Amino acid sequence: MVTNVTNLSRSGLYDWMAQRVSAVVLAAYFIFLIGYLVVHPGLGFAEWHALFSHGWMRVFSLLALVALGAHAWVGMWTISTDYLTPMALGKWATGVRFLFQAVCGIAMFAFFVWGVQILWGI
Repeated sequence: MVTNVTNLSRSGLYDWMAQRVSAVVLAAYFIFLIGYLVVHPGLGFAEWHALFSHGWMRVFSLLALVALGAHAWVGMWTISTDYLTPMALGKWATGVRFLFQAVCGIAMFAFFVWGVQILWGI
């Protein structure tokens, strides 16, 4: 039986909702960016800098970054609990699953911090 120790939330319903809500946020963000590219062809550095210097765009980008982290965590947790099982890996399953989840969590945290540094110039 899989426990909720490394799960993002308390139940499958909350994970399902987090996955769907984060997907909507990511879709809105990328639709906006694609629309911006279509409306403003031939963008240079100055135009990109002007767009991302607005506070609302930084907040929108930060929201998309948080949504990406939540979406990725739920997906990777699901993959690890579905495929890294004792039936597939034998007695090493718990250790392999923990290592996989730890590496994913550390990578997502590092990418999040890096994204915040890029967005806010810290």
